[in-house]
Amino acid sequence: MALNPQYEEIGKGFVTQYYALFDDSTQRPTLVNLYNAELSFMTFEGQQIQGAAKILEKLQSLTFQNITRVLTAVDSQPMFDGGVLINVLGRLQCDDDPPHAYSQTFVLKPIGASFFCAHDIFRLNIHNTA
Repeated sequence: MALNPQYEEIGKGFVTQYYALFDDSTQRPTLVNLYNAELSFMTFEGQQIQGAAKILEKLQSLTFQNITRVLTAVDSQPMFDGGVLINVLGRLQCDDDPPHAYSQTFVLKPIGASFFCAHDIFRLNIHNTA
């Protein structure tokens, strides 16, 4: 495969769709459709998870209901297999918690005329400064 020339539009579109679903607690379970049953990986705050069913378990275990999110940057790069690498920098606030900076990285892999999320790494940008 070749580099996908629409990588920026694909990256921004994916991020818009992903966060619209994630930030609505009633829609969050539908995110499972973006992952592959066996080939997808998620690392959530250091916890490694593989497969759509396990990722869904993790998403359903999140207890917060309200999210306020501000995206600072969405950077995308084409991959030589036709996929797209996406890095997100932002700030979020969950329920009554204080706002925190975060970063999230996605790798979209082509499947037919579409993509699935093969890799998803999320980390709050909290540093141990003690």
